Amino acid sequence: MAELPKRYDPKSVEPKWYHRWMDNRDFVANPSSSKPAFSIVMPPPNITGMLTLGHVLNNTIQDILARRARMRGFEVLWLPGMDHAGIGTQTAVEKYLRRKENKTRHDLGREEFLRRVLEWQDKHGGIIIDQLKRLGCSCDWSRQRYTLDDAYVAAVQKVFIDLYRKGLIYRGRRMINWDPAAQTAVSDEEVISKPQKGNLYFVRYEIVEEHMSISWVNTRGARWRVRKSRSLPTRQSIRNSARAF
Repeated sequence: MAELPKRYDPKSVEPKWYHRWMDNRDFVANPSSSKPAFSIVMPPPNITGMLTLGHVLNNTIQDILARRARMRGFEVLWLPGMDHAGIGTQTAVEKYLRRKENKTRHDLGREEFLRRVLEWQDKHGGIIIDQLKRLGCSCDWSRQRYTLDDAYVAAVQKVFIDLYRKGLIYRGRRMINWDPAAQTAVSDEEVISKPQKGNLYFVRYEIVEEHMSISWVNTRGARWRVRKSRSLPTRQSIRNSARAF
């Protein structure tokens, strides 16, 4: 009888058992099962890099819940996936292009840039999936999804359109965080606020043809240019001033 090693070696033990689980399709959910259903949708990790300790903790808890449910007789679906992380991935790919090829997404064009993003997803997405499997995650990998899959995108668009038509969601004007580099809006979570002292500059335009005024409020007074004129401004001159600003 072989002597038991003094220390546990996960590399010599865990891959063998995981391969056995996969070969036996132990994690594949059966939609026709008579067992009560239990499902978890994995919060999809971003494809911009590798898993963090936060991912490890989060997925370990999900794995515990999924395995416990199986032991209790439930038909379990733990649905895995990856998030395209639009802004993060775009930024990462653009940095890579500037560093390796001295190019931007504008140099490549939309179609070629999207192809590069998909290449990035194939490379880093594979790393993340391998890491999740190495953790022993009991996901149904036959149903693995990516947030830019055609069927996934179509389903999301359908839901949003249905909700909009039912009046449950709407489009409204909001103050947003604008990223001048990526040329898109970003969420509050992606903004690092820096409190600073400043001034509010109020500029009131009197509109000659309508006997009314329009007030503008601006925090960058040094960049605001009011053209001196003996006559009162018209609506078109206001538009020109706004465009100049």
